[in-house]
Amino acid sequence: MRVLVVGAGATGGYFGARLAQIGRDVTFLVRKARAEKLAAEGLQVRSPVGDYKIDAPQTVTADALAGAGPFDLVLLSCKAYDLDTAIADVAPAVGQRTAVLPILNGMKHLDVLDRQIGAERVLGGSCAIVATLTKGGEIRQMTELHSLTYGERDGSRSERIQAIEALMDGVRFQTRSSDKVLLEMWEKWVFLATLAGSTTLMRATIGDIVAAPGGRAFLEALHDECRAVAVAAGYGPREKVFEGARKTLTTEGSPMTASMLRDIEGGARIEADHIIGDLIARGDKAAPDSRRPFLQLVYTGLRSYQSRREREAS
Repeated sequence: MRVLVVGAGATGGYFGARLAQIGRDVTFLVRKARAEKLAAEGLQVRSPVGDYKIDAPQTVTADALAGAGPFDLVLLSCKAYDLDTAIADVAPAVGQRTAVLPILNGMKHLDVLDRQIGAERVLGGSCAIVATLTKGGEIRQMTELHSLTYGERDGSRSERIQAIEALMDGVRFQTRSSDKVLLEMWEKWVFLATLAGSTTLMRATIGDIVAAPGGRAFLEALHDECRAVAVAAGYGPREKVFEGARKTLTTEGSPMTASMLRDIEGGARIEADHIIGDLIARGDKAAPDSRRPFLQLVYTGLRSYQSRREREAS
């Protein structure tokens, strides 16, 4: 399979590099400056499970993508606010038989991709990794967590899923196909919305929140609101998954925060609408009589940050 990885950042770059490590045909769609840097210095991954460097990664820029022909698989891992640009860039690489595997958080991106690329091409997927792209362009994985889940949204085990399974065979990260990929995406969303919502609102780690008066009760109430939306939408988390998430989200002394908090602390753009706003909107549609005060408070806080950032930049 010919694989196109959109970007060579912390997430897509990591999984793409690991595929290239076992000899898969991987091309990175990057900007001109990034292509030049990769050509000169290679793509370096620093990881607790083993470092790896691609001396001369295959790259392509958007203006040259049409000449590269259609790809079999497109791995899409951009930020939600860059999705429209990424879709426009990648369009020349998408043929009749191309499968697009998005590993964004939430669900809204599936609606966008269905409209602009075609639902028949779009798989479900999610990933778990803690990694960053350093100022020098190096991908640094900070924990051993690195998993990639994918599947047909109707739960079938299609020929293309079997082909992706063969593609992933032997790769140095955890990977699996799922016949419940939409449910798993919702389960992750419930967890992430709680983690991002709580740590950004309180500007603190999970452990800090648990130690504060009323902190545990707040975390549990926010988690319950997020689960209620998923239940109303028909994708209530499985009890074992929900209880495992609850334990993680209420662990005393936990240093865990969401990447969204790190983005805020760095003055960066955030995925407030995609992670929190869309969850509220789906809740309003599926259960219009239900109240979501903590989710709404989180969203107000995040949109206030966005407004301030835009005002100060103008």
